[in-house]
Amino acid sequence: MSVREIPLYIDGQAVPSRSQEVRDVVNPATQEVVARVPFCTVDEVDRAVASAREAFKSWRKVPLAKRQRIMLKLQALIREHTEELAALITEEHGKTLPDAAGEVGRGLEVVEHACSITSLQLGELAENAASEVDVYTLNQPLGVGAGITAFNFPIMLPCFMFPLAIATGNTFVLKPSEQDPSSTMRLVELAHEAGVPAGVLNVVHGGPEVANRIADHSDIKALSFIGSTHVGSLLYNRAAAAGKRMQAMMGAKNHCVVMPDANRSQAINNLLGSAFGAAGQRCMANSVVVLVGEARSWLDDIAEGARNMKVGPGTQRDADLGPLVSPAAKARVEELIATGEREGARLVVDGRGHQVEGYPDGNFVGPTLFGDVTAEMTIYREEIFGPVLCVVGVETLDDAIDFINANPNGNGTSIFTNSGWVARRFETDIDVGQVGINVPIPVPVAYFSFTGSRGSKLGDLGPNGKQAIAFWTQTKTVTARWFEPENVSSGINSTISLS
Repeated sequence: MSVREIPLYIDGQAVPSRSQEVRDVVNPATQEVVARVPFCTVDEVDRAVASAREAFKSWRKVPLAKRQRIMLKLQALIREHTEELAALITEEHGKTLPDAAGEVGRGLEVVEHACSITSLQLGELAENAASEVDVYTLNQPLGVGAGITAFNFPIMLPCFMFPLAIATGNTFVLKPSEQDPSSTMRLVELAHEAGVPAGVLNVVHGGPEVANRIADHSDIKALSFIGSTHVGSLLYNRAAAAGKRMQAMMGAKNHCVVMPDANRSQAINNLLGSAFGAAGQRCMANSVVVLVGEARSWLDDIAEGARNMKVGPGTQRDADLGPLVSPAAKARVEELIATGEREGARLVVDGRGHQVEGYPDGNFVGPTLFGDVTAEMTIYREEIFGPVLCVVGVETLDDAIDFINANPNGNGTSIFTNSGWVARRFETDIDVGQVGINVPIPVPVAYFSFTGSRGSKLGDLGPNGKQAIAFWTQTKTVTARWFEPENVSSGINSTISLS
C-alpha cells in the first residue's frame, strides 16, 4: 500500500513543505502507516497568510450570489463524495464507517447553511431616523481568518469554520489535526473544485509553533479553535494580546440525567451510544450519567448493554465502536481506569485488554463502566476522551441540577424524561450551553449556533448559526443625508442633534 504524502495548500495549489520534520499518520486499528504529514515552517505559515491577504482584496468584492453558487456546488460535491470522505476518516481516526458518514453529514449541514448567505449577511436600515437622514448597517468581512481543529472530527470541525468564513467574504488559513489530515485535505480539494479561488482557502500543518504563529500573526483578524482546554486557553490569550477576535470551544464533562419516568430502553440505548460511540472521542459525549431516584436500579441494565456492544475496526459496519486514535490515547485511558479503581470507584465493566480478532495491534479499549463515582475522583474531574462512563446516583432532580452546575464545564448536557414539567425545569435551571431533552448528544443543527459555556468556551460568539455570521463579519454603520441640489443651508448647527 502506498503512503500518502500530505501537502500544504497555498494559493490554490498543493505544495510540498520544505520542512524536515515529518510525522507518520497511522491507522489506529492496524498501526500501519497510511500517510506522512509535514510540520511546516513559520515561513510557510507566512506564505499562506500572505496568499490569503492578497486574495481578500478581490474575494471581498465577489457578489453574494456568486459565493452562494460556490457553496451550492460544494455541498453537491460533499454529498457525492461522502463515502470517500468517510473511508478516509475511518482509516486515520478509527471511528466506524456509519459514524464517519454521519460526521460528513453534520459538516454538510453547515455548507448547506452557508448556501443561504444572500440572506444571512443582510444589514439593517432605518429610513428617516432623523429629518431626511437614513441609518443603515453593513456586515462586512474582517479579512484573513484562521481555524485550528482537533482530530476527533476531521470533516465536521473544518466545516464549522471555513464555509461561513469564506461565504461572508473572508479568506482563510486552516490548520487541521496532524493525526488524521487526509479527509480534511480532500475536503479542501473539493472546495477548490467547487470554485473557491486561489488564496481564499489555504492549509498548513504542524504543532505548537505553527499554532502560535497563527495566533500571533498581525494579518490574521479572527481565529476559531476547537480542541483541549489547555491549548485553547493559551491560544486565546495569545490571540487577544495580538488584537484578534477569537472563539475557543474546549474541554467538556457532559452529564446525562435519567429520570425514573423515562422510557427505560430508549434512555439506556441512547445513553450507551452517546457514551461509547467513536470510542468516547467526542467533546459532546455523555461521559457521566446521573441516575435519579428509582432509576438508580437501572445500573445492571446499563452494564449489560455496555458488555454487549461490539468493538471492532471502523471498517466493520456492525461494530458499535472502533479503536482509540493512538497508542498514547489508549495508554492514557487505561491509566485513568486504573486511577478510578485506586480512588475507590466501583469498576462494573472493564474494557482494558480488549482483543479484536485479526487486529492484535489495534488501540482497542472496550466499553468501561464505573459506579459509585464522586465529584472528587480523577475520572470525574478529567475529560477521559475514551469509552469510559461514570455513574452517579442522586435522590432528586434538584440534586442532579446542583451536581451538574457545580462542574466547571458547560459544553452539553441531556435529560431523559416523559415529563414536560421536569424537562422545562431542567432546561431553565441548568447552567450549560447546550441541552438535550431525550436527545443524548445535543449538537444543534447548523442554522443554530454551537453554544457551549463556562469552562468549555472562551469568546462570546460560537460556531454556526447567527453567531458565526457575527463572528466572521464586522458591522459598519452609515448615517446618510442627501441635500437637494438647490438647498440653502439655514445656518451652522453646533450641537450633536441630527435635526
